[in-house]
Amino acid sequence: MTAEAEQAIDEVPEKSTDDVAGEGGRPRGKRRVAVLLWVAAVAYALDLVSKIIVVERLEGEPAVEVVGDLLRFTAVRNPGAAFGMGEALTIVFTVIAAAVIVVIFRIARKLYSTPWAIALGLLLGGAFGNLTDRVFRSPGVFQGAVVDFIAPAHFAVFNLADSAIVCGGVLIVILSFRGLDPDGTLHRD
Repeated sequence: MTAEAEQAIDEVPEKSTDDVAGEGGRPRGKRRVAVLLWVAAVAYALDLVSKIIVVERLEGEPAVEVVGDLLRFTAVRNPGAAFGMGEALTIVFTVIAAAVIVVIFRIARKLYSTPWAIALGLLLGGAFGNLTDRVFRSPGVFQGAVVDFIAPAHFAVFNLADSAIVCGGVLIVILSFRGLDPDGTLHRD
């Protein structure tokens, strides 16, 4: 190889992973699995720590008024879903949470969108938070009651895992309406 050819090769800019085309020629950036896992870990940790504090300090105690009658913290064990519905279906909710986690991990293989990584991370962290309660809290494995403690006036009592799930779900709806797919492609219909 001539010196001129070597110099020409050296001057060609390298393609970054952001420029590499994926399946079907669509541009792909770096996979965003690390963002998903980081968001999930933060959501899960906040939920877990808050529930430990609630069980230690609020269970069996009167409600703590945070904002007058508008918002209180009170420890509630919820074997069902939102609004206490489905108390006899604890095992079903456990299976659903596990299925959600599996689906998120499958989607993560094709995840190139940061907003989707955040949304799925919130869902994953929230699902793990409530699944942990269902597996490890009394009355037994796969029958545990979720610890709820955030009690707004005239609304159901919930926890930080529930908040993460709802925020992740709302973000997914917004991203879907905007036409952004988890693989980073944008659809204009």
